[in-house]
Amino acid sequence: MVEAQSWTTRRGSNPRFEPPTPDQVLDIPTTPTAEIRQQHLISPALITASAVAAWYLSNIGVLLLNKYLLSFHGFRYPIFLTMLHMLSCAAYSLFAIKWLELVPFQQIHSRRQFLKILALSAIFSFSVVCGNTSLRYLPVSFNQAIGATTPFFTAIFAFVITCKKESAEVYLALVPVVLGIVLASNSEPLFHLFGFLMCIGSTAGRALKSVVQGLLLTSEAEKLHSMNLLLYMAPMAAAILLPFTLYIEGNVLAITVEKGRQDGFMVFLLIANATVAYLVNLTNFLVTKHTSALTLQVLGNAKAAVAAVVSVLIFRNPVTVMGMMGFAITIMGVILYSEARKRSKVTAH
Repeated sequence: MVEAQSWTTRRGSNPRFEPPTPDQVLDIPTTPTAEIRQQHLISPALITASAVAAWYLSNIGVLLLNKYLLSFHGFRYPIFLTMLHMLSCAAYSLFAIKWLELVPFQQIHSRRQFLKILALSAIFSFSVVCGNTSLRYLPVSFNQAIGATTPFFTAIFAFVITCKKESAEVYLALVPVVLGIVLASNSEPLFHLFGFLMCIGSTAGRALKSVVQGLLLTSEAEKLHSMNLLLYMAPMAAAILLPFTLYIEGNVLAITVEKGRQDGFMVFLLIANATVAYLVNLTNFLVTKHTSALTLQVLGNAKAAVAAVVSVLIFRNPVTVMGMMGFAITIMGVILYSEARKRSKVTAH
């Protein structure tokens, strides 16, 4: 038989809430922020893979769009096209830094720093204009083969400008880089001398910019994040290119407006091309953020080969076995050069 409990008995049997004493601390977990919850929902591996895929698509996409516009769609104004790229990069960079706050905004602190960035902008403009001009005359596959020789020009400019000497192993690794491009040039069915010289100028310009940038923006006060550097360089480059496009390409703005009225698809191509040109820089930053500079270099070597294959499949330009061998030798030389430099740095330390 169960003993009946009174109200008082039942009340006494229930545990009473005792307030914590001053020396006791209640361990209440904090509510996770939206950023932390998102990190748990999306794995780091997926973020990295997405960044790499976007980087590949934007790099190859801008090459193919440039080639299509300049060679197949009849838009034969590479300087004006480059200026559109620069204006697009300036606008998107301002939006990404000021509104989206992808990276902290950095200001130019001195006239000297401004002049250094202006010098980099001039080299940058020269390199991009030469690269876009070369696409009018050369297939993308050959353009990428020549672009793979950037380490060769970087080593030359580093020695000439900064008197920096590399080890014998590093210089020896540059031999297949040059040998491969010589073989590819001799066997290229669509070889064009002016296009070849423009592509060499573009490749040399990229190498010169990297050396000069490391030389000019060395102090901590003058160093700029890559996104901030693009924010300042892009409008400067557009201002530099404006008189050249007006003098060399004539009344190109009126011609473009007229072409746009007749062909709405060209307007879409120009907007898409300018947008993808910015995405190249944005995804370059994202890949570096989620991987490393060395990984980016390895991916860049593979990107040249992928871009060459994709362009051949799309544009159906003829290739030769000797040309493919030359390209492969150049890529192998670049890989050997990267490994030799890595070992040289380890030995120096």
